[in-house]
Amino acid sequence: MLCTQVNKIPQNASLRRLAKSTTLAFTEALGTSGIEAPLYLTQNDGTVMRADQAEAFPVYSFSSGPTNSMRGAAHLSGLNDAMVVDVGGTTTDIGHLKAGFPREANTVVEIGGVRTLFRMPDLLSIGLGGGSLVDTEHHTVGPVSVGYGLTTEALVFGGDQLTATDVGVAAGLSEIGSSPPSVDYLDEGVVSWALDRIHEMIEANVDRMKVDALPIPLIAVGGGAFLVPDSILGISEVVRLEHGGVANAVGAAIAQVSGEVDQVFSGLGREEALERASDIARDRAISAGADPEYLRVVDIEDLPLAYLPGDARRVRVKVVGETVSD
Repeated sequence: MLCTQVNKIPQNASLRRLAKSTTLAFTEALGTSGIEAPLYLTQNDGTVMRADQAEAFPVYSFSSGPTNSMRGAAHLSGLNDAMVVDVGGTTTDIGHLKAGFPREANTVVEIGGVRTLFRMPDLLSIGLGGGSLVDTEHHTVGPVSVGYGLTTEALVFGGDQLTATDVGVAAGLSEIGSSPPSVDYLDEGVVSWALDRIHEMIEANVDRMKVDALPIPLIAVGGGAFLVPDSILGISEVVRLEHGGVANAVGAAIAQVSGEVDQVFSGLGREEALERASDIARDRAISAGADPEYLRVVDIEDLPLAYLPGDARRVRVKVVGETVSD
């Protein structure tokens, strides 16, 4: 357990040189563009951090892409508690919004084969996207994908590869590519089983990510959102957004600054421990660049530790706020 808890130290150290060169490149690009503004980078809890923080703690940027999409989905839909399915070109990321932010994983998460226990969003990624190849011989969809080559290799763009996007266009779910569609000749049986397989993959994995049997809304975002079925078991409604294709960019643009504390308190009553932890989280948010007038607590929990003396309890608090305006 100790190794998994501290392994972020060598990981941060090993990535520091790369993080510094990356933030320096962004800073130079801002200067060249004539933009006089502080640089913030998105992190994996749905908030942003200053460039110097990103250099010191690069591991907090892991999985920040999917969390941007989830924050964007919450902002565009107005829903704070919902499932989110983000269908990209190669993968589909599935997560759960809690109070407008991605649910945090409370178990060991493997990154590149390394077991970690530092803060990570609770996400499930599957090999299904708009560029996923459809294998008519083995009746499979993905995980192999044409990726960024979709606009040249997919049938609807004049290519010779049958992709999930081609299936969606042939089924009338989207209108992209050539006009008239170059997939009109596709066998209806192929389109039917491929679409059924896509829907099965999404539905099964959405069910895996739900925490209970109660029906909740699901927000479909990403360029391949049209592949998400209209009806999913355990989902009250599937919400499609006018600008869902750019939810990732929206999430990054509206991101707030956060301050967190995860600490064991002893010799204090429960309310006093929660209040002290909240104060620490607020101070950290302000130090990170948050405006003191617009802070709010978005997550708070405590766990009594019976094996320690002095009414000990572990308290976790997260506070977010808008960045200070110059």
